[in-house]
Amino acid sequence: MGWSPVPERYRGLKRCADLAAGLLLLAISLPLQAGVATAVALRMGRPILFRQQRIGLQGRSFTLLKFRTMSEGTDADGERLTALGRLLRRTSLDELPSLVNVVCGDLSLVGPRPLLPEYLPLYDSVQARRHEVRPGITGLAQVSGRNLLSWAEQFRLDVDYVDRLSPGLDAWILFRTVGKVLGQEGITAPGEQSRQRFTGCTH
Repeated sequence: MGWSPVPERYRGLKRCADLAAGLLLLAISLPLQAGVATAVALRMGRPILFRQQRIGLQGRSFTLLKFRTMSEGTDADGERLTALGRLLRRTSLDELPSLVNVVCGDLSLVGPRPLLPEYLPLYDSVQARRHEVRPGITGLAQVSGRNLLSWAEQFRLDVDYVDRLSPGLDAWILFRTVGKVLGQEGITAPGEQSRQRFTGCTH
């Protein structure tokens, strides 16, 4: 499938801002990340990090880094999610290692959330436009309902973000993200431990 380029003046500015902010946040968060890593190692053992292939800019695959929140095994996600893992997800502390992805250029601080490679052939031509920009740690969909949104609503917001991309929109999303994280809003739907998988949807 083809990818329509986002204007380079936005892409270049956004990447410079991501690199500077990512390096700063990574340095500031290192003591906290060391504490979380120690807790994960003591409570769940190794590996400390969760690594998974996700789809990024222009449909390219990369390895997303997070702190592990589940015990190993073949049980359902809800059965493997540990008490520490629930805490890390509620506080979004599991996302801190993703700052490495920001510094490396896989992620932006703000953008559509990166999803699984198996979803790529399920998008229609409009939904696929979410890959015209780098995916983000947070995004317009995440501050508008997060995992409580339907897939159709999330993709609509993702494409809306691509169409409205600007420094001002990114700043607004980052500001809103702080409140969402502190309020621990929209982590999962009631009765669910992880989001339902995407199987294709219509507008």
